[in-house]
Amino acid sequence: MWLKPEEVLLKNALKLWVLERSNQYFVLQRRRGYGEEGGGGLAGLLVGTLDAVLDSTSKVAPFRILHQTPDSQVYWSIACGASREEITEHWDWLEHNVMNILSVFDSNEDVTSFVQGKIRGLIAEEGKGSFTKEEDPEKFREGLMKFERCFGLPEQEKLVTYYSCSYWKGRVPCQGWLYLSTNFLSFYSFLLGAEIKLVISWDAVSKLEKTSNVILTESIHVCSHGEDYYFSMFLHINETFLLMEQLANYAVRRLFDKETFENDLVLHDPLQITKRGLESRAHSQQFSAFFRLPKEETLKEVHECFLWVPFTHYNAHGKMCISENYICFASQDGSLCSVIIPLREVIGVDKAAAANKGVNISTKGKRTFRFTEVRDFEQLVTKLRIKCNATSSPQHINTEVATSSASDSPKDFDEVPSKIDLRDSSKTVSTEALMTVYHPQDTENLDPKMLKEKMKEQSWNILFFERGHGVSMFRTKKTRDLVVRGIPEALRGELWLLFSGAVNDMASSPGYYTELVEKSLGTCTLATDEIERDLRRSLPEHPAFQSDTGISALRRVLTAYAYRNPQIGYCQAMNILTSVLLLYAKEEEAFWLLVAVCERMLPDYFNRRIIGALVDQAVFEELIRVHLPQLTDHMMDMTFFSSVSLSWFLTLFISVLPIESAVNVVDCFFYDGIKAILQLGLAVLEYNMDKLLTCKDDAEAVTVLNRFFDSVTNKDSPLPPAVQQGSNLSDAKSDHPKVDITDLIRESNEVCVFVEIR
Repeated sequence: MWLKPEEVLLKNALKLWVLERSNQYFVLQRRRGYGEEGGGGLAGLLVGTLDAVLDSTSKVAPFRILHQTPDSQVYWSIACGASREEITEHWDWLEHNVMNILSVFDSNEDVTSFVQGKIRGLIAEEGKGSFTKEEDPEKFREGLMKFERCFGLPEQEKLVTYYSCSYWKGRVPCQGWLYLSTNFLSFYSFLLGAEIKLVISWDAVSKLEKTSNVILTESIHVCSHGEDYYFSMFLHINETFLLMEQLANYAVRRLFDKETFENDLVLHDPLQITKRGLESRAHSQQFSAFFRLPKEETLKEVHECFLWVPFTHYNAHGKMCISENYICFASQDGSLCSVIIPLREVIGVDKAAAANKGVNISTKGKRTFRFTEVRDFEQLVTKLRIKCNATSSPQHINTEVATSSASDSPKDFDEVPSKIDLRDSSKTVSTEALMTVYHPQDTENLDPKMLKEKMKEQSWNILFFERGHGVSMFRTKKTRDLVVRGIPEALRGELWLLFSGAVNDMASSPGYYTELVEKSLGTCTLATDEIERDLRRSLPEHPAFQSDTGISALRRVLTAYAYRNPQIGYCQAMNILTSVLLLYAKEEEAFWLLVAVCERMLPDYFNRRIIGALVDQAVFEELIRVHLPQLTDHMMDMTFFSSVSLSWFLTLFISVLPIESAVNVVDCFFYDGIKAILQLGLAVLEYNMDKLLTCKDDAEAVTVLNRFFDSVTNKDSPLPPAVQQGSNLSDAKSDHPKVDITDLIRESNEVCVFVEIR
């Protein structure tokens, strides 16, 4: 534990302590006789006897850390530990966070003042943390009074939390307190005779990131109005950064999206904005985004554990995440193994052998997932049994098990029975993907491309046999490799539903789409007028949209979505995307895929302000600066990249690539999210780098890119020639050599490696 700094005269204590580690500013000592064979001789025996006769309140910890300055006989005790592991953790923290910083001070007095201030801050931080868990109002009120006294902000300003940290003013760190409130980031320090006070409005923050350099091993960088601010030496930097992100996002949403903000009761009511509430909200958002779950899912528990992977005979180390309706697992050992188990699919939860501390979860697909080394596994089994009993009745579970051995396939979550009458397609919901109607496959006479398609299907069938088929399948690197090669037509709709998470939305709302169609058809709004204007502009080259069948299905899906979400209604580009969805997915499935894209995978893209697209374009520009600096230097105006890439982002490259190539991009998007689009955009620019560097103006650069897109092909596409030639590009002949979309996607994965983008 950290100790309030107190003076120690070493010459009076040398016989009681043994030096274990030291550097220019700190000393780690062990109590003589502790941990030594034979007790450390006579001196160790005497010290041990002295410690033994002391009462429990006076006993001395066997390890301690002292702060020292060169040529000084006075040392300061700053930490102690009951075990070597505990004291080593403190020592490592000092070496990692403090040592490099102390060299910037000019005098030993400044070094000592800074260390003392930092240690006092750490003690207060740890105390605050323990009180916060117990929700002690007095401790928080003390911090609130300091906050109000120091900054004089409006009375309604709500303090969320505060942290001990250092603010870097030039090359010198100033130890103080960082206060996070609903509208402001504030910092106060009074040290070495100088007072520093900062107040930064969240809506003025243009950049917020974790960064590091030679001196600062890890810090938080805030940019506001062109000024850079660096804060470091947090006891819990990840927790702090997470809260700062939440508050900054809260301010941006209030500024740019007033309607959504006012409908969000948690954000709209400042009394609901608490440290615990924001942390819980952030973790839940990350959880639902990573596993593509409904936004309403709230993360309840996280357990570190191992999952048995049967096809590799290997225990993958990772975390089990539990929400109201799902049990999810993601590995942390680089194997990229993840599993999603809806509680609606669970038929049994049992304890494994006690020695393994395990939990066995059985699903309707006759698969058992074995989690081991789970802390408090017995309590977890009890909780999961209660959850599963509340989710499905035993009668329903038994019926499902007896019905099929592959019942966790997405095909078990089809829409409620609908009329199949393509002759009267304006009134009935189609239960066929349009590609199966307008591009039936001849299974007897297979050309080379169709043979490749069948081979791809066989590869997926092997994967399904090994890793499961349906919602609860194991997702690994091999899964992603097959996605990059292109999903077979026969499986595309099913796997799009699976990877996007739309299958879960559809399963939880049976009959919802049919009700929407009945309610929305015949309504007359601005959205329906815009839909009617765009219906015949959606993939006009494809036979499916040269007939009333495809046009009517497209009308129903777009009108139903506009009715469901009037805040978005209808936006251009939705028609192009939905057309492709209808080719490979049944009508209700296409609707839920559109919901997944608009409301979860590309939030804030399809509205009047297209804020989400603009944000990702700014990310794209930054990636270009980092990975393609030559191009950045040549293009004086970076807005060029925004203008040409907007359609890439809004239509997932469907509007610029031939359809047989664009669907491969959509495959990757549903598996990897917006990351796939950003990486492909970088790969396109890198591929055309030489030609773009010779362009004299934007128009010439646009021509280069258009000709390139026209040259992209899919050598494995089974589409008929009439459809393959169709494209939304100009009819100009391409002088580019043909580029295979699969090769381009593989290259895009090597352009750069992303961490979390959203």
